[in-house]
Amino acid sequence: MRLNKFISLSGIASRREADNLVKSAIVTVNDMVETNPAYQVSISDKVKCDEKIISLKENKRIVLLNKPTGFITTVKDPLKRKTVMDLVQTDERLFPIGRLDKDTSGLLLLTNHGFLANYLMHPKNKIPRVYKLEIDKIFLEGEKKRLASKIYIGQKEWGRAEILSQKKDRGRIIVHLRLLQGKKREIRRMMYRMKRELFSLQRTKFGPIELGDIALGEWRDLNPSEFESLTSIISSNSV
Repeated sequence: MRLNKFISLSGIASRREADNLVKSAIVTVNDMVETNPAYQVSISDKVKCDEKIISLKENKRIVLLNKPTGFITTVKDPLKRKTVMDLVQTDERLFPIGRLDKDTSGLLLLTNHGFLANYLMHPKNKIPRVYKLEIDKIFLEGEKKRLASKIYIGQKEWGRAEILSQKKDRGRIIVHLRLLQGKKREIRRMMYRMKRELFSLQRTKFGPIELGDIALGEWRDLNPSEFESLTSIISSNSV
């Protein structure tokens, strides 16, 4: 986010006034004077104006939803299909952090804080996601190594995943795997390339946040310790 926009959203000045404040050398970022209104503020930066710490006025909120299949991950759909916003009933404007496709269930985070969402979604930050899969055949050691290295998934893209565990259960194989970026339908494309039939796909963890025992289709706000654990990894990973 540009420094002038950050100052404006903090509520102390308009965007034009924010430009003047920055150029007058009374704004510091991490205790260093910053005179460029276009400076990109990171989520871990400490911004001061005239020696007073400023922050966004926005009341940060993060919601955890156990998304059922059959719902698409978008705020509005012109085709009038069911969306995750039909499940999260709140007067506050929230939007999803990333996506789960229509046929994938599980943990989906929603927030009102664009800066936070952008950080968590950006591939370079490598926020881990854990998924539970039901497939038809167990992965052999060579296949596990191939997945952990990289596998071509089409459209000039490569997928990568770490198998955390796998076990047989009533004729199917339950697999837990971890992704670090999450390309579009990446797991489904990897399973197709590995010649596995995928019966179900559920996300169980996003960063340090776990799905837990929340019922399918239900949602709740993150508790203070969860919120702190999520924002703390953002700060520790920021450069």
